[in-house]
Amino acid sequence: MKSIYKISLVALAVIGLSACNQEQKTTETAANVELKTEAQKQAYSVGASIGKYMSGHIKEQEELGLPVDRSLIITGFSNGLNDELKLTEEEMQTVLQTLDEKLNEKRQAQATALAEKALADSAAFLETNKAKEGVVTTESGLQYEVLTPGTGEKPKAEDTVQVHYVGTLTDGTEFDSSVARGEPAKFPLNRVIPGWTEGVQLMPVGAKYKFVIPAELAYGDRDTGTIPANSTLVFEVELLSIEEAPAPTAEAAPEAHAH
Repeated sequence: MKSIYKISLVALAVIGLSACNQEQKTTETAANVELKTEAQKQAYSVGASIGKYMSGHIKEQEELGLPVDRSLIITGFSNGLNDELKLTEEEMQTVLQTLDEKLNEKRQAQATALAEKALADSAAFLETNKAKEGVVTTESGLQYEVLTPGTGEKPKAEDTVQVHYVGTLTDGTEFDSSVARGEPAKFPLNRVIPGWTEGVQLMPVGAKYKFVIPAELAYGDRDTGTIPANSTLVFEVELLSIEEAPAPTAEAAPEAHAH
């Protein structure tokens, strides 16, 4: 049973268990659940954690256009627990491998479509944005706008900066924000995406800029999950402080050579 138990976990990860899809039955059952002893809590936690974790996978499968029969998922789970399988281990392995291949094909097709859309949307957005008053486009293609001028020093690429920022896609979808976390970010400026390295060096301390960063200065054709491939990124950045990089250690002067 060891091999099929392992593939069954793969099946759960792919198609999931979702008690929330039998709302009435779940409500009635939940009302009668007793969680007084440690053993009761342990058993409930095992089932609930599986259901909660896998509900996301069942949702993904449906969004990818592959139908899910939830009642059979629950029946199959119950049969597996009671060792009353209606298919052989070999049959289930074949079915699950086929399902996994279909899901991967669907994911790849979806990712390709999103990348193509992001490429077209980015080109249109950059073209429109560069024509706006106050927007400057650098030689690399980076676009920036001064929202609040600053009077402090400007960082060098080797310096460590402390900033507050909000990052969005061109459609306004927020994917990252130090403001939302309530804590500024601090990092060496030469260890982030090229658009940041170039752009933040233009800022004096105290300034707030808006950057529009083309994909080639961001994550390129990589899909990071929250950021589709070929995405132009929009950041509002406030430079709070600079920590200068230590001066390079002086090396021994090279020996003179006769010419």
